[in-house]
Parts: sequence; C-alpha cells; structure tokens
Amino acid sequence: MIKGVDYYPEQWPEEMLEKDLDRIVKLGCNTIRIGEFGWHVMEKDEGEYDFSFFDRVIAEAKKRGLSVIFGTPTATAPAWLAAKYPEVASKFEDGRVRTFGGRHTCCYSSEVYFDRCRRIIRKLVEHYRDEKAIIAWQTDNELGHEGSDVCWCEKCVKGFREWLREKYGDTEKLNEIYGTAFWSQQYNSFEEINAPNATITVHNPSLRLDWERFCSSKIEKFECMQTEIIKSVIPSAVVFQDFSGGGLCKSLDYCRIAELTDKVAYNNYPVWGGQRKPLEPHEIAFALDYIRGLKEQCFWITEAIMGAQGHDVTGYTPRPGQAKMWSIQAVARGCDGLMFFRYRGAIKGAEQYCYGVLDADDKEGRKWREVSELFARLTAVEDKISEPPDAEVCMLYDFDSLAAFRLQRQSEIFDSEEEMKKLYAAFYRVNVQVDVLPWNRCFERYKIVLVPNMIICDPSLRERLKTFVSAGGVVIATYRTSVKDKDNNLVYGEKLPVGLTDLFGITVEEMESLWEKDSVTLNGESGAAAKHAKCGVYREMCSPTTAETLYGYDDPFYSDYAAITKNRYGKGIAFYVACSPQKEVIDEIASKAMAFAAVTPVYSPDGVEIVRRRSIEGDLRFVINHNAERVYYADHALEPFGYVIENIE
Repeated sequence: MIKGVDYYPEQWPEEMLEKDLDRIVKLGCNTIRIGEFGWHVMEKDEGEYDFSFFDRVIAEAKKRGLSVIFGTPTATAPAWLAAKYPEVASKFEDGRVRTFGGRHTCCYSSEVYFDRCRRIIRKLVEHYRDEKAIIAWQTDNELGHEGSDVCWCEKCVKGFREWLREKYGDTEKLNEIYGTAFWSQQYNSFEEINAPNATITVHNPSLRLDWERFCSSKIEKFECMQTEIIKSVIPSAVVFQDFSGGGLCKSLDYCRIAELTDKVAYNNYPVWGGQRKPLEPHEIAFALDYIRGLKEQCFWITEAIMGAQGHDVTGYTPRPGQAKMWSIQAVARGCDGLMFFRYRGAIKGAEQYCYGVLDADDKEGRKWREVSELFARLTAVEDKISEPPDAEVCMLYDFDSLAAFRLQRQSEIFDSEEEMKKLYAAFYRVNVQVDVLPWNRCFERYKIVLVPNMIICDPSLRERLKTFVSAGGVVIATYRTSVKDKDNNLVYGEKLPVGLTDLFGITVEEMESLWEKDSVTLNGESGAAAKHAKCGVYREMCSPTTAETLYGYDDPFYSDYAAITKNRYGKGIAFYVACSPQKEVIDEIASKAMAFAAVTPVYSPDGVEIVRRRSIEGDLRFVINHNAERVYYADHALEPFGYVIENIE
C-alpha cells in the first residue's frame, strides 16, 4: 500500500532536503508525491530544460527506499509563458482576463499553451523514462477545479463553433434540433453562434447543454494529450488524475477523464476554508464511493488533510483523531494508497494557511504522531485491502442530467447533488454499501438501483431498467426523471416519465416548484413512518395506473394524486418518489426496498459507520466513530473519532 506525503522541496532551501527525507521515512512513508507545481524549476526560460533539481530529490529518495509519484507541472504555467504569450490566458464570463498569479489560468483552447505543455511533458517523461523509482505519473492537478472548467475567451467561442460544426454538419440541422424558430434565433452560419454569456432572460437550453459538453471536451483532449505522451515514452507507466471534490457540479465529465487513465485519485477535504463544520459523514462517504465508481476499482487519496485548510480564510480545525478517522473511512471505502497534504505547511505563498503534518514551527506534534500511528496500523492490514467493498445497491447519475439541472434548476432550492446524497443517506444510515456509477455502466449484478432526478434518460437505460425490474430487481426513481431528450428538449406527445410510465405504473399530470423544504404535507397509509410527513423543493402530481399509492398530498386541490408509489413489474418492484420528502419517509422507502430485495441492514448507533472490505486474504470490518464522544457498539468502546479494524471470516 502506498503511504506517503505531498512534498514540495522546491519551496524550501535545498540543504533541508536530506533531513526532510529522513523524517519522511521516520513518519512511516514509502512514497513522496512531487513535481506538480515545479514548471519554472524545470524550464526557467523557454526551451531550456533542466531537471537536475528533481534528479537530486529522486536520488536521495531512492537512497532511503522511497518511491516517487511525479506530477506533470501544467497546472501552474510559469510567468515567462504568460508574459511572452498573453493569448494563453483564459477569461471570465464578463471578458476579464484571468491574470497570471493564481493557478489553472491558461485556456485549454490556446494552441500555444497546449503546445508548451506538450513539450515539457515529453521532455520530462523522456528524461525519466528509465527511472524505476517513479511508480506513477499524475497528469496536471485537479483538472477543472476552481472555475477552470469554463473559459469565455474568443478562442473558446471559435472552438465551440467548430465543435458544433463537427457535431451537426450544417446549421439547418442545428436549428431544427435547437428549435431556434423560437425568438427568431435561426442561424445561417456557425459563425453567428456565440457562447451562452449573460444576456437578457436566458439562452436556448440545447445550446447551453452543448456548451457544457464542449467545455468538458476541451479538458478531455488535454488529458488525452498528456496520457498519450506518457504512454508513448513509457508504455508501462501508471497514469492517473487527482480529482478534486465537487465533480458532480462541474462542466467537466470526470467519467470521461477516468476512462483515459489507469487509476483515479481523490483529494479528500471534508472541511475547507470558511466552513464552520465538516461535511456530514454520509457526504464524505458519498464522495468516496463516487470516486471509486469512476473506474469501479480501488483508488488513491493523493491529498488527505491533517490540519485546518484555506487560502485567505480558514475554517474548522479537525479535532484530535478526526482527520485520521477520515483517512480510515477512505481506506474502508476502497482507498489503497494514502498521501497527506502536505508534509510541511508552507510559510510563503498562497497556501500558508493550508496546514500540514508539520506546521511552520517544524515540530513533531500531535498531527505527526497521528499520521505515524495511522501508517503503522495500515501496514499491519495492508495485505487485506486489495479489493474494493462489495455493494448490493448502486446509484446512477448522468453528466447531461446534472448539467441540465444546473442550467434550469426549476426550483430555486433544488440541488442535484444534495438530492442524490439524501437518497444515498438512507442506505448509509443502516451501513448498506452503495456504488455510485455513471448511467451507462452494468448494474444487473445489484439488487437495488437508485435513479435520482435523471431528467435526461437515455432510451437504452429505460429498457435496461425495465429488464432489471422484470427479472426481480428493485428501482427507486425520484421526481423529474425521464423528462427530456438528449438535446435538452421536452418530448412531444409523451406522458411523464417518458418511456417509463409502465415501469412505475403512473403518469405525471402536473408539477410544481416549491420554494421551501418541508412545505407540503403528505398523507401516508396506515403504518407509514410519518402519517403527516412533509416534502418540499419540487413535487409532481401522479395518477396511478397500476401502482399502489404509498403517500399522497394533504392538499384540497391535489388530494387525488399520488406523491410516492410502488409498482409491481414482472418479478420486481419500482418505486417513484415524486417529491423531496423528509428523511423518515426516504428511510421507509429504502426499508421496503431492502426487505423485498433481501438486502440486510446493519444497525449501529448514530454516527457509527460500519464497512466490510473484501479480500482474498480474508475480509476486514471497519467500525468508525464519527462522534465527538465515546460510543459503544457490540464489544467495542469507540473513543471520540476512534475506529476498530477487525478480521472477519
């Protein structure tokens, strides 16, 4: 198992190198991650490549038995590049240039930037082609992060037009698909089409979705270039991308990037600058399961936190044991390589308040001891964490649907990711593992499939869902599922959910955006979890055809309509949740689904997470206490933020 730290020796006096590496070994590390922000060190002036500094770093690391993960340095282009070629700069939506000084400020449509990246990557990889200490290559750093997934410069507008030309061939076809007769928006040539910058009212929804796809395609091309160069020089190289959080909210399809890599990695920040408290445990778990699902295999954590984080504003400091516990949670959910960000906190530059394992005082304190203890514990069990956890439930998502909701939220308080997590949490609370997967993956091996808010539902997926349920599976879908076609248009002559009315045994008759959570009362049948539960955000009024109504609306105008239904279809059942209800109601639906599908819940005290990780050497059970107080479970007394790893047959 990889156990290491993110190390930036170029940011410190060179005479500190050997002592630093000695201490990194003392910490219990076997790997360092370097290079990702070192472009200027490698190419001080254009075309003058010098890798001697990193040669020494690697040589000293090898003396100590340390392996190396090397990052291509393209996320932070040097000042000489920005000064000599100002056209490489990306732009904000209002046309302002993204000034040199941050990171990811270059435009992926810039041929100059693309070419200079290509050059240094090739020189770098050729230089280290025979270096066995380098066990993996990281491409760039957190692609698409912090708004870099979207650029509004002239080069991007031109690229967008060419992208549309390649997709549609001629404007007549585009006009028909977009419905540009509305507001007299017909285009005579692709040169008349602009990016969907701010305008009065809004742009065409089909145009806006295509812009999202185009933005992703630029970064996919950039990733492909890097991977192809590395593989052309070192065919056996392990190439990966370190994904930031928030992947479901970006104009970048993480799934497409993952397809281009050998491995995926995640930078796990349960708390960041300005947050008064960390993410909830189920939210952290959801993110880990989502990352694991990108390639349906184990993943690395390339940035695990140990101290408070922030650029100009810091937030909550992880309590003693808490950050260690978050890393154990990651290991439980499929991590097989763990690196802490960072070895030593910076004393200069923008990340002075991103605290590391060591702080500026350079003293080996509590955080150091926690990392050392954690690495020692992982060493004892690393032979048994070779496989990801097993899951009987999966959740499907779709880049286009997520983008469609960002563009047209329909409810001001609607949040796609929040709704996904809300459904996910019902299974998390009873320690049932959920794989979070792109919609086009195989899901037939699961017992329960969750389909939250998939507003664009591919016809092939509809048929697969029917086949799955007919064979005995369970599907839970939520409101605004299968509403639009692939071009982000409504479907003429079809009742909602389009193509799925028989599966769910309902038709959607009317719908309403709700401006509050828990603003509408539900009426449950006898025995329901909440006789007068609440729902909010959005609701659809459903007419059952073959479905059983589990909840209706306590509303004089819509009392005849169903809010939540269950339909027998073949050997299985399909639930339709036509609103966003309270968690007690979601828990009840999940419980019904698990009972039918023979999925066994594992009950534990609030805040205690239990994960079983399989292995050919024997499975492990992780019992993790997210609470700030001692909790008892089975024979275990779990200290605040404590954990137990035990062998099971």
